[in-house]
This record gives sequence, C-alpha cells and structure tokens, in this order.
Amino acid sequence: MSGRSAPNYNTPAPANYVAGIGRGALGFTTRSDIGPARAATALPDASTGAAPAGYVAGRGRGQGEAAPEVDRADYSESNYDEFAGYGERLFAAGVYEDDDREADNIYQSVDEQMENRRKRAREKQLLMEQKKQRTDRPRIADQFADLKRDLGSVSAFEWDAIPDIGDSSLKYKQSRKKESFMPVPDSLIASAGALRGDSIANAIDPRAGTDSLASGMATALPGVGSAGLASVMRGSALTSRLDKMSDSVSGQTVVDPKGYITSLNSIKISSEAEIGDIKKARVLLQSVTSTNPKHGPGWIAAARVEELANKMASARKIILQGCEEAPDSEDVWLEAARLHPPDTAKAILANAVKRLPTSVKIWMQAAELETLEIRKKAVLRRSLEFIPNSVQLWKAAIALENATDARIMLARAVECVPQAVEMWLALARLETHENARKVLNQAREAIPTERATWITAAKLEEAHGNAHLVNRIIEKMVVSLAQYQVVIKRDDWLQDVIEAERAQSPLTCTALIRYTIGQGVEAEDRQKTWMDDADYCLTLHPPAVHTARSILNFALEVFPHKKGIWWQLANLEKEYGNASSLEDVLKRGVQHVPRAENLWLMAAKERWMAGNVPDARTILMEAFQANPKSEQIMLAAVKLEWENNEFVLAQRLLHRARELLGTERIVLKSALLERELGQADETLRLLEEGIARYPHYPKYYLMAGQCCAEDKRDLVKAREYFLRGLKANVACVPLWISLIRLEEQGKGVVKARPTGEMARVKVPSNDEIWLECIRLERRAGNEKLAENLMAQAIRECPASGRLWSEILLTCPKTQRKARAIDAIKKCDKQDAVVVLAVARLFEQSARYRKAQTWYERALSLQPTLGDAWVYYFAFQYVMYFRAELARDGSKRKKGLALGNGSDPEADGALMVTTVDENGEG
Repeated sequence: MSGRSAPNYNTPAPANYVAGIGRGALGFTTRSDIGPARAATALPDASTGAAPAGYVAGRGRGQGEAAPEVDRADYSESNYDEFAGYGERLFAAGVYEDDDREADNIYQSVDEQMENRRKRAREKQLLMEQKKQRTDRPRIADQFADLKRDLGSVSAFEWDAIPDIGDSSLKYKQSRKKESFMPVPDSLIASAGALRGDSIANAIDPRAGTDSLASGMATALPGVGSAGLASVMRGSALTSRLDKMSDSVSGQTVVDPKGYITSLNSIKISSEAEIGDIKKARVLLQSVTSTNPKHGPGWIAAARVEELANKMASARKIILQGCEEAPDSEDVWLEAARLHPPDTAKAILANAVKRLPTSVKIWMQAAELETLEIRKKAVLRRSLEFIPNSVQLWKAAIALENATDARIMLARAVECVPQAVEMWLALARLETHENARKVLNQAREAIPTERATWITAAKLEEAHGNAHLVNRIIEKMVVSLAQYQVVIKRDDWLQDVIEAERAQSPLTCTALIRYTIGQGVEAEDRQKTWMDDADYCLTLHPPAVHTARSILNFALEVFPHKKGIWWQLANLEKEYGNASSLEDVLKRGVQHVPRAENLWLMAAKERWMAGNVPDARTILMEAFQANPKSEQIMLAAVKLEWENNEFVLAQRLLHRARELLGTERIVLKSALLERELGQADETLRLLEEGIARYPHYPKYYLMAGQCCAEDKRDLVKAREYFLRGLKANVACVPLWISLIRLEEQGKGVVKARPTGEMARVKVPSNDEIWLECIRLERRAGNEKLAENLMAQAIRECPASGRLWSEILLTCPKTQRKARAIDAIKKCDKQDAVVVLAVARLFEQSARYRKAQTWYERALSLQPTLGDAWVYYFAFQYVMYFRAELARDGSKRKKGLALGNGSDPEADGALMVTTVDENGEG
C-alpha cells in the first residue's frame, strides 16, 4: 500500500473551510460565538452580491426612511382599565420642550399648594385615628408605661430584691423534655406477681412496719422496674389510708371507699398548658406585689390565681398578707372575707372596719355574714354612727325594723340624708294624713327640683277624697319645675302617668296628662303624637286603658272636629269600656263630627245588637239627615229592615236610594232583595236597568244569568247574559267559570271543554280557570285528561296554591308526602291554601295533633280564608264528638265492671273508635 492515507472525518479541515458552502448553505453564529469568541466569517453573497451605495431597504415599497416605528406598548388586559383605557403614555415618543417643563412646574406647584391645604385636616384625622386605635386596642407597652416610669425611682437594694424568674429558655425546656418516663401497665404487675406466686397487695404491708417495706424493696419483681414498684406503693398507700379511716369502736368504716374514689375522680386535673399559665401568672403577680405592695388589685389577683389552682391555704395566706401591706384597700378586705370561713371572715371584717370605718361595702358585708337578725341590726346601727349619710345603709337598716321603729328611723334618715327622695316618700306613707302633708312639704323644700314629691302629694289628696286639690298640686308642680329650669323628657312624664294609673290614682293620671302631655311637641305634630301615645299605652301588659282614654279625651278638647281621634276613642271604649261609655262617646262624636259615617253606623249597630231596633232606626234616620248622599248609611238602613223581615220598608228605602243615588251597589242590593222575595221578573228588570247605566259592572250579568238558570230554568237566556258580560268584561274569571258550568249543565262536557279552552286563551295564567277545567274533566271521568291538564297548569302557574292543593287531595296515598314537600317548596311556605290541604291530609291519616297545628297555621297566614274556618270548625266538631263518645264509653265500661253483667247495647257502644284527650286515635 502507498504511504498516503485516505481522507477521513478525523483529519482537520482545510484553511478557510466553511461547512455547506458548496451546496449553497451559509454559515451561522451561535450565542457562544458572541463576545470573546471568534467573529463569524463574512462571506459574499454569491447570488446577489453586495448592496450598492446609497441603498435604503424598503424604499421601493414606499417606506424607506419613513418606515413607521413598531408600537411596542403594553396592550394586555392587566394594563387596561374600563374608564381610563390602556395605561400607556400618549406622548412617550414626543420631544420634551420648554413649554412642557413649564406646564409640569405649574401643575406641581398647584398640587403642593392643595397638599398643604389638606395637610392639617389629614394630620388631625390621622391623630384621631391613632388615639382611637390606642384606646380600643392598647399596646402592652402603653399599658405598662406608668410602671416603667416608676422604675426610675427603684433603688439598688430593691433591684436586688426582685426574684429570679428562673431559666425559661428553649434549651432548658428541651432538656426537660428528654426526661420522660413510661408507667408500667397493671397487667404487667399482675403477671409478675403471678410468677412469684404471691399477691401484689401484700408487697407493702402497713401493719408489718418498716421491715416489710425493706424486705419488699430488697427483692425486685421480675420484669418490674422502679416505675412499677411506685405504682404498687401508691395502691398500697391508698389502701392503708382507707383502712386508717375505719371506726376503731365498731370496726366499720366511716368513709365509703367507692364514694372516696368518685370524689378523687371529680377533682379537676389541669393540663400542662394550664399549669404553665398558672406558674407564669404566679411569677408575674409576685413581681407586682413585691414592687408595689400598696396596690390592692395585685394581691387580689395573686390570691385568685392560687384559688384557681385549688390552693386555698396559699390564697388565704396571700390575701392576709395583702391586708397587712394594703390596709386602705376595701376590696382586699372583702376578698379576704370571701376566701375565709364565716367566723374568720367576721374577725377580718372587724379589723377592716377599724381601719376603714367609712367603707359602706365592708359594713354591708359584715351585716350579711350575721345569721341572727338582732346582730344584723346591731351592725347596721353601728355603721350608721360612722356613716350617717349613706342611703344604702339606711335602707338596709330600716328594712329590718317594724312599722313603728321604721317611722322613727326614717325621721332620723331624712334629717341625715335630706336629698334621699325615697326616704321622704317612705316616711310619708307611714305617717297619718296630716303628718304626711307636713313631711311632703318639707321634702319639697329640701328637694325643690324633684317631681316625685308633688306627684305623691297629689295621690295622697286623691286617696283622702280631696279631688279638687289634685289639679292644683299638679299645676303648681309644673310651674315650680319651670322656675327651677328642670327639663323632663316626655317619656318620663308618660311613665309617671302610667305609674299613677297602676297606683289606682286616676285623677292624678288625668291631671298629669292635662298639664304635661303637650310639653316637647310641635303644634303641627300634636294630633299624631298623642294618638301614637294612646296606642303605646294599649300595647303594654297590662294595658294602661285609663291613660290612653285620658290622652284621647284631652286631644279631643284641642281637636274636637277630628274624626280620627273620635274613631280611635270609640274603638277603645268598645274593646275596654262598657256599653254606656261607648254610647256616650258616640253621641258626643256625632255631635261634633256629623259627617263621620263610621260613628253613625257604629252607634246604630250597637243599639241594634243590644236589641233596641227603634233606637237604631232613629239613629240611622238622623245619620241620613246629616249625610243625605251617603251610600253606606242608606244600605245600613236597608239591612236593618231586611234583617228584621221588614221587606216593604226595605223596598221603599231602596227605591228612594235608587232615585237619590242610583249607585251600582244600591241597584245590586235592590235586585238581590227582589230575588230573595221570589220576584224573578222584577229582578231581571232591575238588572237590565243597572246594565244600561253601568254596562261594565260584572255582577249584574252574573246575577241575571244565575236568576235565569236557577229561578226561571232558562239556560239559553242565561247563556246570553254570560256572553254579554264577557263581551263587556273579557277578563272576568267568575263569568267564565259560570259559563263553563252552564255549558256542562246544558250540553255536557263536549260543549263545556271548548269554552274552558277559550277561557284559558282569553285569560292566560289564571289558576282558577285551569282548576275549573281540571275538575270538569274529573266530573266527566276523564282522569287521564285531567292529569295532563294539571301538568300543563303547573307549568304555566308553578306557584299556584289552588293547583297544588288539588294535587295533594287527589294524588295516591303513597305520593302524598313527596307531593306535599314539593308544594311547600314551590309556594314558599306562605300559601294558606296549601297549608290547609296539608292539614286535611293529616286529619285523613288520623294524625290529629299535627292536623290542628296546620289548621291554626293556615288561619294565621290568611285569616280571611273561609274554607280554612269551615274545615277547622268541622275538625273541632268531630274531635269534640269523638271525645264525648270516648267519655261515654269509659263510663259504660266502668258500670259493667261494677255490675258484673253484660249489656249488648253497651258492648256495641264500646266498639266505637275512641281517642284520648290529646286527640290521638
């Protein structure tokens, strides 16, 4: 072979070699080639060559040097605002000139001026917020600021006396955590004892002396360490203690071992966290009491910490030390008395009153500790020698005395405490009439700004029959208080009036209202305010009826022609008064307000209900003279004659009313009276007149159609009336329902069905029409079609109580519960018709308690629902009948048991289903 080797890929490339240039590919430069690396070799473009001189890229396309700059602004959603748009500067590419700089300086100066104007208000607001923050949530440093200042006066000796809190570092705590012990379970101890063949209970015998203990500890149990031995020793020690409590005479224990163990189990075992907190609090409070021993709350807190830790001895010791260190703090003495038994507490309080003889709390606590009444009297009387101006001590001392001694003490009390109003009033109640006058006069001189003495004087005169002095006293009271510039709120005056009524002083109540009810009320607001006050008095428990009556009577003196006040007073007398008072109010009311139709009608009705028809007729005649064009009065007179079977007089009145007024109701009442009398032709004639005058009044067409169908048996004419009515009132639901029933009666369901469909088109989304169509199909026996219609109706009227009630009452028994839940959800639990249907279902399933609850709920939701009242009355009647049958059956059964005989009739009666008193079958 030749010495020349063949070329391979391991040999170096020739000089100026560029990979790919032979096939037209160009070289490239990577990121690693940038910088200190070698620059890319510039190669001439073999196809185009170098660019000519003056070449500008893009000039041939019309861009060239004028090519637009690329907009590199941030148009992302995070930089967009709905009001301000994108957050980019509009003139970022502009030149910042001198006028721009001048404008920026002007704006900056304006901003600085506005900032200086708001600076004072902002700083004030910030200061207020900081004060509020420090008040609501003070820092710990602020709470101890005074104590820190006091540390400046602490001497070196006092610094050295501060106790060491100990090592509480993390390193110390971690070192303590390493010392952990695991108690040996009792099963291991028992197994060890079984291996030895003797009892563990005999390991330590207290009756064997120390020898037994030494011998027991000399030989360790197999498998039992020191912890197990400690458990054995604790059990034996407990047994020894229980044995020592036994009675040496009888040999019976005086302590129940089980009860003792139970009491041990009831002891609270604090957790490690609680124990740690108690230790920290103990150290902290010890520091407080040592640095400031005259501070009473520190001693109290330290004692309560020990009490919380169930160390009463330590707590008592600490609080007694507090009494020595802070003898001028009454709270410390009281806390010491609380922590000690009664006998010791008495001695403590005896020392306390020597140190603080003017402390009311200490004297009161000393009196409470005494069990004998005579000792309490002695303590309180002794306290009054030191504190004669204490109202609390006087009250406590007087409460223990009889009437005679109480009068003597009250006489002394008002001398020592002349500003105590209660003392004056109590003394006046114990004195005679003349002496009570003198006492109250002295009270008014001593306390001229107190209204209670004046009111008590008025009650006193009223109680002794001096009614003429009551108004004078109250009037003088108002003048006197005004002279001393005493301002009393209206609510306080009203409360005084109510208290006077409850104290059986109606004259004082009335006088107070007369002279005080107008205070603090604007002239234009008096009527409304006084009526509201009367309503408020009636809402109290018990209601202040006399106060409300007096307020309304006074309001009528100011506003005698306001029929609203007369009506409110009449209702008050009707509910709380008697017949004579109501008659008097109505008589006065119609005299002052003759145009008040309601007052006339109430007066006539009350006389009629009392059985005096002539007086009622007379009142209505007077009312009609005062109100000649009153429809209500005219119809009331017709009703009076109608109900008393005076049909001729009723017809005459209606004829006169048609001539004078001729309203829709009067014409309708005239036709109704004629129909009741059996005059069908006259009824139709009157209805035709009414239709001519009022063609859009639907009740005329309804009555005419019913009269033709029921009275004259003319279904064709009845249908004409209904169609005429629907032409004038296309949305009248009762007319559509009447027409559907008429078509069903005359031509059957085939003719009635399209009428119902037309009604649903003319009056869409009406549940009454849907329900009538559904019931039409059910009456015809088309249950499937009825169910389809019900489904359509529920889709169109999903919250209709009538439709859901029909579903509940017609669905199978197995579906009632689910349907009831759906109905209540759809109707929002407030539809009385659905609630009534649920109550009927409960009654049908013999769940009488729930049925009664749901009946009452339906009535509370809609008191005007007549169906609910009817079904509820029937339910109560059936329940009463069942209870009577059960009571009668129990009597029969008892009689048969006593007679030891048989009665077939009685046996049959006993087979009747009975219910208990609660209504459960």
